[in-house]
Amino acid sequence: MSTEKNALTGRVAIVAGATRGAGRGIARGLAEAGAIVYCTGRSVKGQPSAYQRPETIDETVEMIAAERGTAVPVRVDHTVESEVEALFERVMREHGRVDLVVDSVAGEDPVMGQWGNFWEVDVTRADAVFRQGLISHVLTAKHAAKAMMPARRGLIVEVTENDVLGGGGNPFSQVVKIGLKTMALNMATELRPHDVAAVAVTPGYLRSESMLEGYGVTEATWREAGKQDPNFLESESPLYLGRGVSALAADPNLLDHSGQLLSSWGLARHYGVTDYDGRRPDWGAHAIDWSGMPPSLLEYFQIGWRMQRKWLATLSERTERYIEKLPAVNA
Repeated sequence: MSTEKNALTGRVAIVAGATRGAGRGIARGLAEAGAIVYCTGRSVKGQPSAYQRPETIDETVEMIAAERGTAVPVRVDHTVESEVEALFERVMREHGRVDLVVDSVAGEDPVMGQWGNFWEVDVTRADAVFRQGLISHVLTAKHAAKAMMPARRGLIVEVTENDVLGGGGNPFSQVVKIGLKTMALNMATELRPHDVAAVAVTPGYLRSESMLEGYGVTEATWREAGKQDPNFLESESPLYLGRGVSALAADPNLLDHSGQLLSSWGLARHYGVTDYDGRRPDWGAHAIDWSGMPPSLLEYFQIGWRMQRKWLATLSERTERYIEKLPAVNA
């Protein structure tokens, strides 16, 4: 099932990075639930992606219109604060409210996808990666919070990757992925007195446009890729995460989830949503087939996850001690 059709009627959403992948899927999911969705990004007709991808925000809006939803394309470079500020001023001028902001900017930056040890990394694009992958998110969240706090309602969603602390790839992608998770936690703490929520979300094995292209399949024939990678049979369309985020946004107990790192499969379990084909992919419960992985990568995961477990256990113990020492407050 999808989110209740009219669950978000009257709500106004901004999806930054709605051009492709998770951002596009979330924009579609929110519109499907009745929200008015402003789809932002840098890729528009006649001005394609810097990543050499063909998708545009105009195409996303056309898809939403074909599904009888309401969406507005707005070209915004989220690394430029004046453009971000103008976006929020426009939405407030046209609707008088901003209920939901989802940030999926830079999720497919090619530099973020490169793998390599930190001692081999090329640092020439470091500034660009952090500006696009982190600073853009801070700028967008800043203006989202300022729009939401006076109304004492709202949700900010940071789209990241995987449901553990660490992130693979290279030092830059690791910092961005971890940063977005902790950013949501810190924002949620500061926003709680204002009744505004913030979360981080991750998809599972996402069938993004680039992923389908890499396997040489389409959304209509995606199961064929299971012959190359059996794990792909547990993959999900971008709409799946979109439906989960929509259900979360409609939850009257939204603040109970604030500050958490959520997943598409966890949201689906909790709210009962399904993908467009009626499936409910569950990457968290999936028994991963590791047979195609090189031994060096398996060793990397084993070492890293054991260290994370120890690190988090120690952090949990320390946090409990600090909580016990705090004087009682109304929270």
